[in-house]
Amino acid sequence: MDNRFGKEYKLKSKKQIEQLFKDGKWISKFPLKMIILEVESDEMVFFKAGVSVSKRNFKRAVDRNRIKRLMREVIRMNKKIIQENTRRKAIFMLMYTSREILDYATIEKTFKHLFAKQILN
Repeated sequence: MDNRFGKEYKLKSKKQIEQLFKDGKWISKFPLKMIILEVESDEMVFFKAGVSVSKRNFKRAVDRNRIKRLMREVIRMNKKIIQENTRRKAIFMLMYTSREILDYATIEKTFKHLFAKQILN
C-alpha cells in the first residue's frame, strides 16, 4: 500500500456525502467526531475520507486549513488501521470539535481510538 492521500481517497461526491449523513454511524471522542458508512463500490480504493473544521470555532482560514492538513496527515499515516478495522469499503468524515488547535499526536491518538471503537460496534 502506498503512503499517499491522493485525489482518489478524497470524499467529494455530493451523493455519497448525503448518503453518509443519512445512513452513517456517528462516533465521537474529543476533539474529533466521525461519521462512517460501509458501502458497496466498484472503485479501486478501499476508503474515501473527508475532513471538516467549523468556521464558527476558527474564524481565520489559515487556522482551519492547518487543522485540516493535520487531520489528512493522520489519515494518510494510518491507512493500514483503516483497512484493518473496516470489513468492506468505507466512506467517512472527520469533524474537528475543539475550539483550540491541538497537536498532531493528540489528533492521531483520538483517531486511532475512534477506529478501535468503530470495530467493536
